Amino acid sequence: MYFPLKHPTVISRLFPSHSFHTHNFKTPIHQTLHHLLEQCSSMTHLKQLHAQIILHRLTSENLTVGKLISFCSVSAAGDLRYAQLVFDQVHEPNKYMYNSLIRGYSNSNDTFKAMSLYYHMINSGLSPNEFTLPFVLKVCAAKTAYWEGVAVQCQAVKLGIGCQVCVQNGLINVYSVCGLVHCARNVFDEMSERSLVSWNSMIGGYSGVGCWKEAFGLFREMRGFGVEPDKYTLVNLLSVCSQSCDLDLGRYLHHFVVVSGMVVDHILRNALLDMYGKCGHLASAEMVFNQMGCKNVVSWTSMVRAYAKHGCIDVAGKFFDQMPLKNVVSWNSLISCYVREGQCREALDLFQKMLDSGVAPDEATLVFILSACSQVGDLVIGKEAHDHISKSNIALTVTLYNSLIDMYAKCGAVRTAMDIFTQIPEKNLVSWNIIISALALHGYGSEAIRIFEQMQEGGIWPDEITFIGLLSACSHSGLLDLGRFFFERMKSVYRISPEIEHYACMVDLLGRRGCLEEAITLMRGMPMKPDIVVWGAMLGACRIHGNVDLAKLILKQLLELELHGSGLYVLLANIFGEAHRWEDVKNIRKLIKDGGVIKNRAVSSIEIDGCVYEFMVDDNRHALSSSIYSILDQLTDHLKLKSLRYNPTALFDIEEL
Repeated sequence: MYFPLKHPTVISRLFPSHSFHTHNFKTPIHQTLHHLLEQCSSMTHLKQLHAQIILHRLTSENLTVGKLISFCSVSAAGDLRYAQLVFDQVHEPNKYMYNSLIRGYSNSNDTFKAMSLYYHMINSGLSPNEFTLPFVLKVCAAKTAYWEGVAVQCQAVKLGIGCQVCVQNGLINVYSVCGLVHCARNVFDEMSERSLVSWNSMIGGYSGVGCWKEAFGLFREMRGFGVEPDKYTLVNLLSVCSQSCDLDLGRYLHHFVVVSGMVVDHILRNALLDMYGKCGHLASAEMVFNQMGCKNVVSWTSMVRAYAKHGCIDVAGKFFDQMPLKNVVSWNSLISCYVREGQCREALDLFQKMLDSGVAPDEATLVFILSACSQVGDLVIGKEAHDHISKSNIALTVTLYNSLIDMYAKCGAVRTAMDIFTQIPEKNLVSWNIIISALALHGYGSEAIRIFEQMQEGGIWPDEITFIGLLSACSHSGLLDLGRFFFERMKSVYRISPEIEHYACMVDLLGRRGCLEEAITLMRGMPMKPDIVVWGAMLGACRIHGNVDLAKLILKQLLELELHGSGLYVLLANIFGEAHRWEDVKNIRKLIKDGGVIKNRAVSSIEIDGCVYEFMVDDNRHALSSSIYSILDQLTDHLKLKSLRYNPTALFDIEEL
């Protein structure tokens, strides 16, 4: 029988009154063990208590065993695997045990287990409550599981707990993460009572999709209701400023933080640093960084990313080198910068240093590295990256599959690219576009069209990139009628307006097949002015078919456009040279020399014994330059003699090369 204590005793002060009063303990030892569990602070202590519970045959006492499971699941000193082992031995787990374990898994890397337990709980006849659903919803948000979130909301309404603030906060988070901010706002507007978490969740939802007006409108409304923002409110708002690169709003928030006297911890200071960095105000970013008493890896990485984003690679590299601790995001920041700026060799060298340092690359790292290999045609390192993915058991997402296909295709291994394409379990539009473009690049026009037909059969709707690949395939394979057919269908059937890239492909196709008049007519009908690619395609056609008169007309257009690149002028000079128009050749050379035309210095590369060497015209950087040029001169003389014997006009091209 239960008798309330009128005065606190030693026992009631030592142990929480609710646990002492709500359970009839079997024995004094049972009572002692139960209370010791409430005071437990380590797994070593807990295992000793668990041994005593087993020894005294108390494993059927669910409240006590529930305390044990709760500690293992929720406590920072707990062990989730041990909690699961204990749970599995319970004949009829109660709601408290399920809730503890679901909460534990929701905070772990194995969130799938939380959902599995939730379904098991329902199937066992136990109804979830307001302590269950918030953590289930947390898992739905982590997995962007929209339909599961909807099902949980329906169940919450059915159980009469749909209006609980903690449940509604969880729903706002799920819908926001899934990008359905209007659904999140509906839940928010229906709330009869809102906590600070409610406001932060909704502001965070708007921030996540870049809706800065709505986020700041809610911030103003929040303050109007007398709800004081905390650091998480400000972090969400600073995040949306970073996304929209709105420096003025970011500065306003910084001013608000200073004026309100809010305590600025490392989370808020890093958010300020990130905002200034992404908005391009590097001086303010560095000022915030220098004011930090304790800089963590996020602070250093933010500075690297800030300078890297705005092209200051040297400064970004200096900050990177000074970092006391680097994580995968830090390495990715600088690697991606090198790739974006076209310094792919530096990116690959940095990747090797990353591996040597013991930091494991993630999906983003490998995507950057495969992109770098694609740009420089380094099949060896590309294969090594592929091997690393296989050996590291990294999950092959569709993004990684696409990167591998692109790398192999651009490095010349188109059949390997095709093999990987067939292995993708769920292809997206990018997958189809990459393989169509790859086949087009290597002259497999008919194969590219066959893949396009498979794409249509699978219900994938093409976009403008798809048609660039298709038209390019027709151009490289000389499929004139099919090229005309696809160019017409992209407008009439798929409602895609041709861009200049599509026109360039068609001009190239028509020009290669000798339909120069049709190509000129198409160019005149373009809604935009022809660019250097279109003119280049037309000049290429002139060279193929020896149409010097048309080439001279194009020269006039080039002079009006004031193009400063040398490529088209060299092509013109070659056309005139092949027609023996030496005076025109001389004029073009004079134009290149005196007209401010920039002659781009091409870079060639060669790989010998795993080392890649780059060289340019008149390059003397190599230690064996003299010997190399001696051999080169001998080869050039040999080529000249051979060329003059069979084709006297070929000498000009060799000299230009």
